Amino acid sequence: MSKLKKENQILVMLAFFSISVGLWGNFRQLWLEANNFSVTGISNIISIGTFISVLGIMLVGKYIKTDKLKSFITFTLLVKFFNMLMLLKLNNSSNTISINISIAIDVLTEYIIISSIYPLITTILKNNTIYSKRKLTEYLFRDVGVLIGGMLIGKTIIGIFVNYNICLFISIIFLGIAIITNVNLRVEKSNDIKKEKEKPLIKYILKSKIQVIYIIYTFIGNIAMSTALGLKMLTFTNYLGFSVSNATNYLLIIGLIADLIGILALKYLTPKNDYVTITIKFGIRFIAYIIAFLSNNVLITLIAITWSLLISTAYENICDGYYINRVENEYQLRYTNFRYIIKFLGESVGVFLCGIMYEIGLKYMFGLSAMFMILQIGLAYYLINLRQKEKGNYM
Repeated sequence: MSKLKKENQILVMLAFFSISVGLWGNFRQLWLEANNFSVTGISNIISIGTFISVLGIMLVGKYIKTDKLKSFITFTLLVKFFNMLMLLKLNNSSNTISINISIAIDVLTEYIIISSIYPLITTILKNNTIYSKRKLTEYLFRDVGVLIGGMLIGKTIIGIFVNYNICLFISIIFLGIAIITNVNLRVEKSNDIKKEKEKPLIKYILKSKIQVIYIIYTFIGNIAMSTALGLKMLTFTNYLGFSVSNATNYLLIIGLIADLIGILALKYLTPKNDYVTITIKFGIRFIAYIIAFLSNNVLITLIAITWSLLISTAYENICDGYYINRVENEYQLRYTNFRYIIKFLGESVGVFLCGIMYEIGLKYMFGLSAMFMILQIGLAYYLINLRQKEKGNYM
């Protein structure tokens, strides 16, 4: 480990953490359902946990200094570790209050860690390449976690039947490795701590019309995505008729292909016209969701979900990269936290709405998502227009 560059050591920790998140996150909804939680109850607790995460990230951004990030991440990893052990014990206990609290803590710690990784990396190195590596590491190793779950679920190994709780146990093991990796990481004090605190972030954002619109776009976009896909595993198993194993394998394959499309799109497939890019990413998704809503056909709905997942990681350079990289260095760390706050707040609202629509009917999840997408696409086009008018393009 000592021979690795420090930024790569952080990525190794992120890899083990992402395997744990992918494995457990894929079955968390089904684990709750097996513990007699209703779909509405599942969506509500995940939504509440996500909303609490927003408050947690705000407090982290306000009170945790950059040179304390590594220690804070270690502490948060340990909280998550012992909380997951508690969930392991609570399985089949009928103690719904304790399960609700532990699930909320699980979501809270997961999101706080995810939002803190890139700020930790920037204490060592900051450039577009390392930002892309951080995103790719998270996406790829989440899929590895899904793969492990898909290979094991429902199997009997050395006399042990692998159910959701066994997958939770294996997830805890990977989390433990992430903790050990993080403990062994050595990060020097950052020289930029004072600069990071000099000027108010909100005033800086409000000075830029592009940044204000982008924040709104991020919020609406995450509502739209989570309203349709906030309860993926429950949708696949209960509405689309997939077995747990088949649903896991399907999502894994689609996730891996999406990662590949994201890489190819960045290097070869990005159109010169950004309006075309947005239309490919969101316009086709919008049309697919409308058709799924109007037809109420299972096959068409599956196609709409598949396209949405396939294109999910593509064209981030157009949809997000420009707006993140145009932020001045002294604001970058706080801006990263603020962006995660907006993202998770939108996700919280979307998962809550997804639970309500799920109970009404499958098509309504996609119909409501399409309504939010109208605003999302309009904002995306408007941002491109503002960028084209702005002098000194950062592309």
